[in-house]
Amino acid sequence: MNGTGDAALRRWERDFPGRSALGQELVRRYGSVSRSYHDARHLLEVLDAVDAMVEEADDIEAVRLAAWFHDAVYDVRAPDNEERSAQLAESVLPAYDVDDATVAEVARLVRLTETHDPHTGDRNGEVLCDADLAILASDDSRYATYVDGVRAEYRHVDDRTFATGRAAVLRQLLGLSSLFRTKHGQSTWEEPARANVARELDELTDL
Repeated sequence: MNGTGDAALRRWERDFPGRSALGQELVRRYGSVSRSYHDARHLLEVLDAVDAMVEEADDIEAVRLAAWFHDAVYDVRAPDNEERSAQLAESVLPAYDVDDATVAEVARLVRLTETHDPHTGDRNGEVLCDADLAILASDDSRYATYVDGVRAEYRHVDDRTFATGRAAVLRQLLGLSSLFRTKHGQSTWEEPARANVARELDELTDL
């Protein structure tokens, strides 16, 4: 296990002590060599972002568990990663004494990361989705490694096809009235995220 994986495991032990086997299995999944962005570093960044919005969630335990499971299953060629990740949570969490209501909420939140479109007032959903998108507001260096990581995960796609698809995603993001739903996200991440996305789109369209 590398340093990032060790750090993720320490975070798991901090938040969910006594469930080491599950934490180790999840860290193993995020450590897959096929992942260049959706890896343990991304997981830790999402968890850090969740920690910054604790007061905006109704059930922080469910949000943190959902953060751990949201990319637990990740195959860049598959269309149902969120669904399979949610099903994984539903299948394993009961064995670790997680109550039925929390399991259901974790699975719902994981499924929500497919669209990042929580209903107004869905405080747990808003926190998780904002945390997953917080990467968009990174500094220049981290944003560049994020973009490179996403491209590496789509290494099976030729440059022109990737650029067309990526540009469509970026335009869709810029077309939203707000990228973030929480107060923290809107006040802290909205402006730098829009600047990063707009700059990446310009660079793609200049190719």
